[in-house]
Amino acid sequence: MKRILVIDDEAGIRESLAGILADEGFAPLTAANGEAGLALLETEQVDLVLLDIWMPGADGMEVLARLKELQPRLPVIMISGHGTIETAVQATRLGAYDFIEKPLSYDKVILAINNALRLCRLEEENRILRGQAKQHSLTGESAPMRHLRRQIERVAPTDAWVLIRGEHGTGKELVAQTIHRLSPAAHRPMVELNCAAIPEELIESELFGHEKGSFTGAATSRRGKFDLADGGLLFLDEIGDMSLKTQAKILRILQEQRFERVGGGRTIKVNVRVLAATNKNLEEEIEQGNFRADLFYRLNVVPVFVPPLRERREDISLLVADFLQEFGRKGLGAKEFSPAALAVLEEYSWPGNVRELRNFIERTLIMSPEERIEADLVRNLLAAGPAAEPVPTRLGEFRRLSYKDAKRLFEREYLRMCLEDNSGNISQTAEQIGLERSHLHKKMKTLEME
Repeated sequence: MKRILVIDDEAGIRESLAGILADEGFAPLTAANGEAGLALLETEQVDLVLLDIWMPGADGMEVLARLKELQPRLPVIMISGHGTIETAVQATRLGAYDFIEKPLSYDKVILAINNALRLCRLEEENRILRGQAKQHSLTGESAPMRHLRRQIERVAPTDAWVLIRGEHGTGKELVAQTIHRLSPAAHRPMVELNCAAIPEELIESELFGHEKGSFTGAATSRRGKFDLADGGLLFLDEIGDMSLKTQAKILRILQEQRFERVGGGRTIKVNVRVLAATNKNLEEEIEQGNFRADLFYRLNVVPVFVPPLRERREDISLLVADFLQEFGRKGLGAKEFSPAALAVLEEYSWPGNVRELRNFIERTLIMSPEERIEADLVRNLLAAGPAAEPVPTRLGEFRRLSYKDAKRLFEREYLRMCLEDNSGNISQTAEQIGLERSHLHKKMKTLEME
């Protein structure tokens, strides 16, 4: 049910519009002035706003400008009894979808609302499709990959919860995105939360949201991931890294599908399908007392296992072809691997799986001036590791890249060396380079590092 907020200082108009909206199947909310309307938007999820222009205190134009700063994609329809062309033009420039004059026509109001909601839905679907188009498909024709695709095709159209398991770098997030794309909620965004990257003291706020002033730094109210995912999918990545304290709280939410924001007293009910992913052996974590058995059984409705790359070596040549196209579009040139070079790649064990392969292909394209990459170069780079060439020698290669790609490559090499100096210890590395541990973890994920 779409929620429509009516902001108007005339009680009769508020009551009349609320009745009309309820008759049409909408859920009406009302506010007597702009300040009350803005305050309500901080705590309630609203799909559209009907906003009067002439009101005491903050007028409609001022409220529209502030509203667009808070929620730029929220459609707003202006209503006024003293409308002019100049006023309508100004409202449109500020981001209003439509302008309706009083006395209000029942049919015109409903038509404008339906058109605005339809346009908003189409824009959201386009954003989702554009995002999905940037992602790789599940590449591979090996038996394990065919089995994985069959599992996804069966579970995606249902409402079943899915626990995606697999080693680092196998593509668990891509599996979640594919399930979302094939699900009935594909027209809604999939809300993601990396459980390992959020500090324990903030994860409740991330999951459930918070009210203004509920803790130091909470300058405004904020909706949490569960609230944002209402009616859609919530992807909990690295669920095995969640603390026992948070596990207990999230279990109750998963069972009841209702919660309260941090610092709030109002119960919010949602309908959320959960996808979770982990690289840990949760059965062992349960035995060691690190993971709740009841949460495991709640999440593990349909288990999906993503195979490591060493178990589907025949897919490596297809993956390499995909990566060559991707990096070619980024300006690294049209290059190819010789059959002998591909054979060397297929013999390697790839402990970092597809993510390691992708990073290796990018590094090889940057390091090699040749258009055809031969087996000897691949062997040398694999044997020497990521730091096969000293940085000064590679600086000339950076000039062929865009600033964004060069910066990304430098950051990844810098963090790799720092992590190597600290034997892979993220906490020690974060302290050494002056970053919060959670920020370093996020940066590593962004750079697709182990």
